Amino acid sequence: MTAAPSASLPPLDPAAAEPYYRQIYDRVRGAIASGALKPGDRLPSARALMKELGLARGTIEAAYALLTAEGYIQARGQAGTVVSPELKPRAPQPVAPPPDPATAEPSFRPDTTLPFQMGLPALDVFPRKIWARLGARCIRAMQPADMAHPSVHGLQALRAEIAAYLHLSRGVDCSPSQVFVTTGYRHTLQLVGQALFKAGDRVWLENPGYPPTREVLQHLGVVAAPVPVDADGLVVDDGLRTAPRARGAIVTPAHQAPLCVSLSLPRRLALLDWASRNKAWIVEDDYDGEFRYVSRPLPALQSLDRHGRVLYAGTFSKLLFPSLRLAYLVVPPALVPRFEQIGQAFAGGSPQLTQAIVTAFITEGHFARHIQRMRRLYAERRAATVAGLESVLGRHLRIDPQPGGMHLILRLQHRRSDRKLAARLREAGLFAEALTDWSFERDGPSALMLAFTNVDSRRSAEGLAKRMLELL
Repeated sequence: MTAAPSASLPPLDPAAAEPYYRQIYDRVRGAIASGALKPGDRLPSARALMKELGLARGTIEAAYALLTAEGYIQARGQAGTVVSPELKPRAPQPVAPPPDPATAEPSFRPDTTLPFQMGLPALDVFPRKIWARLGARCIRAMQPADMAHPSVHGLQALRAEIAAYLHLSRGVDCSPSQVFVTTGYRHTLQLVGQALFKAGDRVWLENPGYPPTREVLQHLGVVAAPVPVDADGLVVDDGLRTAPRARGAIVTPAHQAPLCVSLSLPRRLALLDWASRNKAWIVEDDYDGEFRYVSRPLPALQSLDRHGRVLYAGTFSKLLFPSLRLAYLVVPPALVPRFEQIGQAFAGGSPQLTQAIVTAFITEGHFARHIQRMRRLYAERRAATVAGLESVLGRHLRIDPQPGGMHLILRLQHRRSDRKLAARLREAGLFAEALTDWSFERDGPSALMLAFTNVDSRRSAEGLAKRMLELL
């Protein structure tokens, strides 16, 4: 038996023609009819409702007496008043048929943890004990000032730690005032769009590229100008030919999303030159640049910028875990006042306690050690996953060689539909994304994208591959 909170009932209307007891009666009966109150649920006591609603006890009792007389509720002494168990549960309402999984739009923020799921770091090895200890310490240290509204720009201590980390690890030279803490990549992109672009502006986007980028820009009224990607990354010459006067470009130079190729140095320089000459903005999405397995991680594109045209976007979702909802944006010094203005107008601020825990995690060295450990672990898991998949599925697909990243690209043979196969895998409890869903035209070579970060061994990969084989 569960208690039904009074908040589940609609509020009373003092201007209504019906007396209060009748309004209470109607609301309880309506909640039972709709299924919000189920047989056996406990109702608030007359005393509790009297205090909450500021009514006389007799008014509450009159409503309950009428409900009891009609068989809706039962009084059970010290056990309280409950919805009559003899009432039949409300029949389920007809719902619209589910969409065809072969054509349904994929979710890029799923709340599951399926095998091969994209966007998830190795959750099984995250140092939860350390995190819990730091969290408990931060809670004990909380002062009244820490419970007020958080800064919309981010906790100052966290901004300083991010600036120091980026300087050492990614070659990004910035001050804490240039760092703006956000609640995720979409929030980051929204701030950029509100600060720098206006409706009708054109912006270069990689094709194929991360679909939520197109979605956010569309809602902002910004026009996407697709630019193809090859083995050297964004084909800058194509962008210059098709949209030379674009107001910006959003790129993933370290590991292009989704092909994982790196933007070559000549193209980096050409992109920066275009932005400087046309006073355009470049958003560098460095979502997993730390995870490179063939050499040291490449320096950020921002480290080559000499004219203040690059905004650097990073996230803790891939480095720690997604439910943190913490990311950051580094803007050129000249843009700091503009982003402070936009932040004050549109940002709500991230939870200060969460930011404090992340700050402690970085300050005490756990963050750097965790990234180093993940880089080694991902290299091992990547090799094990490739070996396991190829041993079972080698005749049906080819796995792209990639220098880094957190997922694999499986090229399908015989022109099979990657969208239909991805839908079948999800129905079977295995996650996959179709490469064609990431292209503007939703065509091109068929391929599946599978994350390897949570595949712990070759044996596990072989077991998952056997389940995939049944669906091919």
